[in-house]
Amino acid sequence: MARIAIIVGHPRKDTFCEQIGSAYQRGAMAGGHSAELFVTSHMNFDPILREGFVKIQPLEPDLAAAHDAILAADHLVLIFPLWLGDMPAIFKGFLERVLQPDLVEAAKEGKFLPILKHKSARIIVTMGMPGLIYRWWFGAYVLKIMKRNMLGFLGAGPVRSTILGRIEDVTRETRQRWLDDAAALGRLAN
Repeated sequence: MARIAIIVGHPRKDTFCEQIGSAYQRGAMAGGHSAELFVTSHMNFDPILREGFVKIQPLEPDLAAAHDAILAADHLVLIFPLWLGDMPAIFKGFLERVLQPDLVEAAKEGKFLPILKHKSARIIVTMGMPGLIYRWWFGAYVLKIMKRNMLGFLGAGPVRSTILGRIEDVTRETRQRWLDDAAALGRLAN
């Protein structure tokens, strides 16, 4: 049984990204795993890292709960839409804020702390353009950043990804298939 932390990084409520997170959570629980779902649009926190990585900015209760779940998890699931070639600002702010206390403490001790070591991860990105175009023409920029510069740098691995393209144009049946696929990934904690 795996412990899973699912984070939906979207500023709007009731989005397809949130539906994917819920489907993944349902699948995980059906597979005997424990899964906590955090949706940034339902959370109350300041997304701005006001002290940078110099001084710890206390976590609001919603961020503290997400922080504890992330550190306790065996598997992380990060779900967000591609906006202007990157993740939405609210999600970047969430990640900076929720990881900041541990990174500041490690810096004070003068050592690197792989705070996500022994955790696998799944990144699910929705976008308007075709997924193949994003991967091959644009080089899947945000996936590279998250896999290598964030998750990999902090010790997570393996990190897998799912790209759901042309989100506005797909049929209801395709969306349902994607939700079923997310539930299946949840059952496997993959």
